[in-house]
Amino acid sequence: MNNEPKTLVKCSVSNCNYWGEKNICRAEKIMIEIDSHATANLNEEFGDEPYHGNHRDQAQTSSATCCLTFKPK
Repeated sequence: MNNEPKTLVKCSVSNCNYWGEKNICRAEKIMIEIDSHATANLNEEFGDEPYHGNHRDQAQTSSATCCLTFKPK
């Protein structure tokens, strides 16, 4: 049993598959990336590429990040 507290995530992207009532995200997991990696194809893996959360980056501002969990309805 997972005893970690659930984090409430609010989102304003209403055409996302995970968007719920009161703008609450219903995704089980959320992946957030910095914009410089936003165009990476996360459905493919090439050798030692550092995607899928195996790397650490630093964002200087919140506007330099994006949510990769988005899935259109």
